Amino acid sequence: MAEYRAPVEDMRFLLNEVFNAPARWAGMPATAELTPDLVDAILEEGGKIAENLLLPLNRSGDEEGCQFDNGVVTTPKGFKEAYKTYAEGGWVGLGGNPEYGGQGMPKMLTVLFEEMMYAANTSFTLYPVLSAGAALAIDTHASEELKSAYLPKLYDGSWACSMCLTEPHCGTDLGILRTKAEPQADGTYKLSGTKIFITGGEHDLAENIFHLVLARLPDAPEGPKGISLFLVSKFLVNEDGSLGERNPVTCGSIEHKMGIKGSATCVLNFDGAEGYLVGEPNRGLACMFTMMNYERLSIGLQGVGLGDISYQSALAYAKDRIQSRSPAGPQNKDKPADPIIVHPDVRRMLLTQRALNEGGRAFASYVGMQLDTVKFSQDAGEVARAADLVALLTPVAKAFFTDTGLEACIIGQQVFGGHGYVREWGMEQFVRDARIAQIYEGTNGIQALDLAGRKIAGSGGKLVQPFLEDVRSWMSAEQGNAALAEFLKPLGAAIDKLEETTNWLLDSASADPFAVGSASVDYLHLFGYAAYAWMWAQMAKAALAADGAGSADFYTGKLGTARFFMQRILPRHLALAESVMAGSETLMALNEAQF
Repeated sequence: MAEYRAPVEDMRFLLNEVFNAPARWAGMPATAELTPDLVDAILEEGGKIAENLLLPLNRSGDEEGCQFDNGVVTTPKGFKEAYKTYAEGGWVGLGGNPEYGGQGMPKMLTVLFEEMMYAANTSFTLYPVLSAGAALAIDTHASEELKSAYLPKLYDGSWACSMCLTEPHCGTDLGILRTKAEPQADGTYKLSGTKIFITGGEHDLAENIFHLVLARLPDAPEGPKGISLFLVSKFLVNEDGSLGERNPVTCGSIEHKMGIKGSATCVLNFDGAEGYLVGEPNRGLACMFTMMNYERLSIGLQGVGLGDISYQSALAYAKDRIQSRSPAGPQNKDKPADPIIVHPDVRRMLLTQRALNEGGRAFASYVGMQLDTVKFSQDAGEVARAADLVALLTPVAKAFFTDTGLEACIIGQQVFGGHGYVREWGMEQFVRDARIAQIYEGTNGIQALDLAGRKIAGSGGKLVQPFLEDVRSWMSAEQGNAALAEFLKPLGAAIDKLEETTNWLLDSASADPFAVGSASVDYLHLFGYAAYAWMWAQMAKAALAADGAGSADFYTGKLGTARFFMQRILPRHLALAESVMAGSETLMALNEAQF
């Protein structure tokens, strides 16, 4: 069986000792009343939700999966009751707008809660996080009438939402989508078309589901500039807020998938379904990106969460499983063999998992901090700078978290040996569930192109400057900290290499049309390792300065893992830089017949 305890101590360490979140929140009126006691209570209760409500349904949900019968989707046994408990606790609206019933918690806190959820039960978690992302898009772009009608129902969990982009002939290239929206005399629209791969498009958890749908108006220009966003409800909503007759949007089938089997992935057919315009005509992609960017960070957290439960399970197994003797001689003399954690290679695997997971958790908190600045700060300069950082770092977070999350899950499976390959231990499910995160919400290759092409080359390197400035400013302030020198030196080298590679990419992009595409994935990974190096240096600083608030083992373990990351994982960035600067020639040399 899988082992999981919500890492509340580590989360508290990040908020209080690494990023000094209470002081940041106190400086912004919208979060000034958020006390440490309240934060602790949310983390503790969120951990209980993950451990006691969701984790027990994870394996059974995978075994049973969702069921489809003539347009009706039934979620696995226990999901509906768990969702009711979850919604009644106010968890759907944890980060929502208080004007409409949300709790207004900052993103630095909600990313930690989402990580716990994904670790415990990824399939279940996908339902409420879609509602949270949809609420953000509606709150940002919809009319007051739509916000008043839909947001309270989303936040209390009685209604849910899906995001409808992909069509059978188009995924990444949304500019060629065909779903049509015909304007009606009463101000509504009739939508017709088919959407595929729609997570949570139909289920039995909520009394109503509505869909945020990308479609074209009759006079829309071709390409992505001709896409509008519409809200289409499963049931029509009466003026008094009650549910009316069924709207002609139906589920044609659900997918039979490698993983996340408790999450319904639907084909949705819109047959003249009534909808409402969200935002301005032909500006739908800009509106939808508000939700998509939220979901991209959230899906990144899927990688971090699954990596963590895999690590916790592998660690428990490594302490219990006895095989062979330690290279230094018997450690467990009253038994025929030693636990496998004594072996250097098993420790390499466990420390790799831990270093990647905790680096991701810290980086997610840092990105959440920027999102909070954008949302809550009253300083226009701070807001603009943080918005640039969010734009830069979102593709890194989504892709790097999920790539390293899958790596961590595969390593965890390897620690179990043959037992990791059989179902009852749970490790193979984490691998299957983690794999999709590299694909949906924009494949990781597309995230890399977004980073290297749009964010780096497209800005002439301007977007990366605030990040480099933040790291170097922090390093400069710590130059006199002799105890931190062992972490500052490799961090400085990694940041210098990141800047060197960025400059190479900028120079090459202007002369070689294939330069960005050939370098993008390796460049994103290089960026990720450099960012994690900064996270680990900050965590090392906090551990060195510990005032006894936690256990000595906690801080010693943190420092040991930081050293492992710097010495054994960070050097990966050197090979990545070499690969980036090798250029596009070998990739483009063969013609199609030569493959």
